[in-house]
Amino acid sequence: MKKFFFVLAMTFGILLIANIAWIGVNIYMFLIHGIESVVTGETLIENIYLSLYLRWILLCDGIWIVACLCFGLGRKSYKTDPKLHYLQYSHIADPKICLIIPTFNEESSIEQVVKNFINQKFVNNVIVIDNNSSDKTIEIAEKAGAKIITKSENRGYSHSLVLGFKEALKTDCNIVAATEADGTFNAYDLDKMVPYLDNCDMIIGTRQNQVITEKGNQNSEIFVWGNYFLAKLIQIKYFNLRHVGIVNLTDVGCVYRVIKREGLEKIVEKLTYPKTDEPVGGVGIGLYLTMLGIENDLKTIEVPVTFNKRIGQSKISGLGTGHAIKVGLSFLWIILTR
Repeated sequence: MKKFFFVLAMTFGILLIANIAWIGVNIYMFLIHGIESVVTGETLIENIYLSLYLRWILLCDGIWIVACLCFGLGRKSYKTDPKLHYLQYSHIADPKICLIIPTFNEESSIEQVVKNFINQKFVNNVIVIDNNSSDKTIEIAEKAGAKIITKSENRGYSHSLVLGFKEALKTDCNIVAATEADGTFNAYDLDKMVPYLDNCDMIIGTRQNQVITEKGNQNSEIFVWGNYFLAKLIQIKYFNLRHVGIVNLTDVGCVYRVIKREGLEKIVEKLTYPKTDEPVGGVGIGLYLTMLGIENDLKTIEVPVTFNKRIGQSKISGLGTGHAIKVGLSFLWIILTR
């Protein structure tokens, strides 16, 4: 099925270009030579018959649509058990949240972030995984009440996040949460995410609701549209005609989320390559975590969260559109080859 999906995605791109080219050629011929150059028969059937290119386009489009239907009907490995994927309350009577915050040189924001979350209802532990910061991030975070895990070298955000998940599972928490260190997310959004864990395993924040995003945040237009496209591609990847609506996503890159302990325990070892501590997915760790959850039958939904301008200097500011496209392509590769 993975290879089948990859072929479907690749042929979609080819067919899209072919269809656009055919339309473009016909518009050009119409503008230059008039309607006679486009319509040579008296009926639609005659036009299709007379146009060899159009016949092949329609044939390929038809085969692709049939293949998609077969793909949708054949998704037996994901989300096909009605007992798992309808409303079933399992109330968490005493929520205990362990929050993970990866950091690297976030001295201007970390105090506010730690204090906001540590004062939030149900948050018992805040663990800061520091990527060998050269500023006062560690001292400030520790003074604010966080437990500090330091690394001797900067091995990246994804490595810190996975390490944080493993540290969280050493505590007595029954919920693990992750957020950013730059103040882009609000602690109070936990109050609306946690109740959904009564029926789900992983709740992901979505930043795609503009009315609750602060003007000037890091989500550029290309980021928003690319994010939405990749999210819908994941929906197609795990789409099943028998259970429409099981996977419904709009934001592939949001790390702000809450996960039931037992759900995280099912997937945490799969977040790294075998016999190493190197994270799978690289910069796409949030995307990979979502896909891994879906594949392991974690009931997953999104909840709109507030998205603020970051505090302090972005580590990727100035990299521009080229960087966004590069990250988007790496996300696309994960989706197509996973």
